Amino acid sequence: MATGRTTQNNPNPAGGGARRSRGRGIPDATVARLPLYLRALTALSERSVPTVSSEELAAAAGVNSAKLRKDFSYLGSYGTRGVGYDVEYLVYQISRELGLTQDWPVVIVGIGNLGHALANYGGFASRGFRVAALLDADAALTGQLVAGLPVRHTDELEEIIRSERVSIGVITTPPGAAQQVCDRLVAAGVTSILNFAPTVLSVPDGVDVRKVDLSIELQILAFHEQRKAGDDLPDDDAAAPFGRGRRDERNERDERNERDERDARDGAEEAPSASSAAVVSRPGHVGRAGRVDRTDVAPQKFEEAAG
Repeated sequence: MATGRTTQNNPNPAGGGARRSRGRGIPDATVARLPLYLRALTALSERSVPTVSSEELAAAAGVNSAKLRKDFSYLGSYGTRGVGYDVEYLVYQISRELGLTQDWPVVIVGIGNLGHALANYGGFASRGFRVAALLDADAALTGQLVAGLPVRHTDELEEIIRSERVSIGVITTPPGAAQQVCDRLVAAGVTSILNFAPTVLSVPDGVDVRKVDLSIELQILAFHEQRKAGDDLPDDDAAAPFGRGRRDERNERDERNERDERDARDGAEEAPSASSAAVVSRPGHVGRAGRVDRTDVAPQKFEEAAG
């Protein structure tokens, strides 16, 4: 629950008019791109650029201009032909949609190396997020100052959530402790969680979780780098775990298949004895060897007919 403190007035030069209905949803993909637009627009605003075309802004945000115009249509902003978009008004519109026109108290749980780095990140305050408390289960850290804030013990978590009216929690604990911390945050009233722990969290309906896993991102980059290398791909034998190559496994599988096929052919070529062939086969009957037997008279009957 945010404090509701307004941090930015409406800079719309035309007065802005009525706010559009919140009932009109914005696609998740568009929401994910809004921070990219805001970052590019903020840079333009800092350079006192008054207007920007869709092509220029799209290039700065790393998207195509058609997608940008579609995204902005959800905000009710269509720009002016020949002029472009008003930079300051777009900053306000996107900030409003992202909820950045009010103060959002945040708690960080787990003050290890990553927790230290996040606590010292200056971008939180400039984007409407106030680090309200730093929490850790290690009593030895209690009272230490990090980014000007004293580290508090996790025993105080519930009280801090209530007193600071926190709705966003950041988890930077080891994976084994993340779910328990998540459960406590949710029980105390937190409804949005940013998870840096390398584990999947289970949360009830109504709670949003965003996961950040740097190792996964690096693995994806490694995949693309490997594809760029082309002919320089590592040999299967060298890349396979435990010193055993996938090529050897494929060879063994092929040999097994060949043996099975030979056994099947050998079994199919064996003629049935007179005693075992006394049963009359039906048209289309499939024998054990997998062959279709369309004989409708037993071999004994053929012998009688020939006699």
